[in-house]
Amino acid sequence: MKNLPEADKAFGTIVLLLVGIGFFIFVSALLGLLARDSGLFSAIAINQSISLVVGLVGFYLASRIKYATWNKYAFYLFIGGLIATALVFVPHIGFEHAGAKRWLDIFGFSIQPAEIIKFAFVLYLAAWYAMIKQQVATWMYGLGPLVGLLAAAGTVLAFQPDYGTFIILAVTGFAMLFVAGGSWKQIAAVTLSGIALIAILTLSVPYIKSRVLTFVDPSRDPQGAGYQIQQSLIAVGSGDIFGRGFGQSIQKFNFLPEPVGDSIFAVFAEEWGFVGSVLLILLFSSFFLRGFRIAKQAPTTFARLTVVGFVTLIITQSFMNIGSMLGVFPLTGDPLVFVSQGGTSLVMVLVASGIILNISRYAKTTEHLAVK
Repeated sequence: MKNLPEADKAFGTIVLLLVGIGFFIFVSALLGLLARDSGLFSAIAINQSISLVVGLVGFYLASRIKYATWNKYAFYLFIGGLIATALVFVPHIGFEHAGAKRWLDIFGFSIQPAEIIKFAFVLYLAAWYAMIKQQVATWMYGLGPLVGLLAAAGTVLAFQPDYGTFIILAVTGFAMLFVAGGSWKQIAAVTLSGIALIAILTLSVPYIKSRVLTFVDPSRDPQGAGYQIQQSLIAVGSGDIFGRGFGQSIQKFNFLPEPVGDSIFAVFAEEWGFVGSVLLILLFSSFFLRGFRIAKQAPTTFARLTVVGFVTLIITQSFMNIGSMLGVFPLTGDPLVFVSQGGTSLVMVLVASGIILNISRYAKTTEHLAVK
């Protein structure tokens, strides 16, 4: 790992800014729990701090490890992620929160294995498309494996339930298939299948139907299904142009559910207003644009698809979260990347960002063009 080419400093700076600002936002939102439960406040603060340190170490190491190394272990990581996710249903190992079984309790630390699936999904799909190359446009080797991976992940996610993660994986897979050279017929098939699946789930799963109806009419059940979006919109509106100021959110104390979780953007918008919200969105947009610039200059197919996958995954989840707090997307319960509580998410996203940074080291070089 010595004498490596120089990495993309702009991308690295964007990541560190997101981490720093994200922790700053998290600390303020966490104050809302102090008044409710001091024990929970301490536990979450310690867990997130440890995760931040582990994530930053992972970010550094991943930025130094040759990106092609991940190709070798992508399949095993994906299988491991599926097994770990299935363990959430095992008594005394998995545990439930807010009606969802998505976490493992390992030596007092909560781990959300679905985050490992996201990470491994991108690596394995990138490895597969890099291996078959010219056959991506065929149904058997292009769309077929994507559907297979989504079906495998979707099966374990549906029982948690965690449809938000499935949507994120589907959008990410769609983007990777497109960049890899999928045919327009495949793209159309994925789009129509996605619309049909959403319609079927909306009609057949009460949990999803309730969230879609709440999205269409946020005022339909203000004390029930619509409570979170109502309180979120109040928080966002209260922020006005410049916000109330750091730590001054009112909604986070007694009104917003999950102020350090999926509602954290509403807390931020209340404290920093329209201007702060726009700046945060622009920072995420910069992550997207710089990431795709790295993908465009990536030396191999595996490298390019890995960057596209990770960037799409992170941005899709981030804008889904922000959109849900603004009422322009149904609530999914997925955290705001780099910001919300979620140690597993923070660690995996930082490792993924480190891999992107490592790939940027080999942009426009010929030394590693033979790497598959």
